[in-house]
Amino acid sequence: MKIGFFDSGLGGLTILKAVAKELSEYDYVFYGDTANLPYGDKSEEEINRLTRAGVEYLFDKDCHLIIIACNTASAETLRKLQTELLVGKHKEKRILGVIIPTVEAIVESNQQNVSLIATKRTVESKKYDAELVKRVGERTKLISTAVPGLVPLIELGDVHFATNLAINTLKDGNTKPDLIVLACTHYTEIKLKLRDFFGDSAIILSQDEIIPPSLKKYLVAHPEIESLLSKDKQRQIFLTEHSQKYDRIIQQFLGSN
Repeated sequence: MKIGFFDSGLGGLTILKAVAKELSEYDYVFYGDTANLPYGDKSEEEINRLTRAGVEYLFDKDCHLIIIACNTASAETLRKLQTELLVGKHKEKRILGVIIPTVEAIVESNQQNVSLIATKRTVESKKYDAELVKRVGERTKLISTAVPGLVPLIELGDVHFATNLAINTLKDGNTKPDLIVLACTHYTEIKLKLRDFFGDSAIILSQDEIIPPSLKKYLVAHPEIESLLSKDKQRQIFLTEHSQKYDRIIQQFLGSN
């Protein structure tokens, strides 16, 4: 059985690449819903339907553990999918998201003023706010800002404009952040440029650096799941819409597949 990754586009490939580097022995399957990106401006019903289809596709590909490598989907529909799908023949399988590990990383940073950028739906869900309050109460001040244009720009490969948009958005805030959270897997593509710009004035949290150690810790804590995972170092990628641009990105991220 394999580890599956679902994303609304190709951003989740950065998470898969980082995980596969840290945990190279396992078999991985990636499913990117490139035909319907971005998810950030879709209704909750649409996000649930599309994410459910992706998870069921990965189940059919023999994935026992699935990571929803999309903050919007994690925020809007993860709990619902866990309740509705992990029954019957799928009761031994697991579906995880990226929000809880990221919130845990925020807490571990011990920073007080936190700025988070994400899609519109992720921000509106207030999932990050709720999970942070559960852990630290009102100790940490979290300012979440939606940046709808970032995902399309990154998917087009326009990292320069995407970086400028992110910087201008963060500079417009009233509070100087100690910590900047990139709460979308697509945003991993601009983390280095943001670090160059902000320097030592702010820590940049990127999910490609958060998820690998979190998943490793999860597998150690759940040997009953880890023991079922196949270890042939296989990598498979499936997209709902193909293009030469996507093929180039896949080559860049993971090499020949």
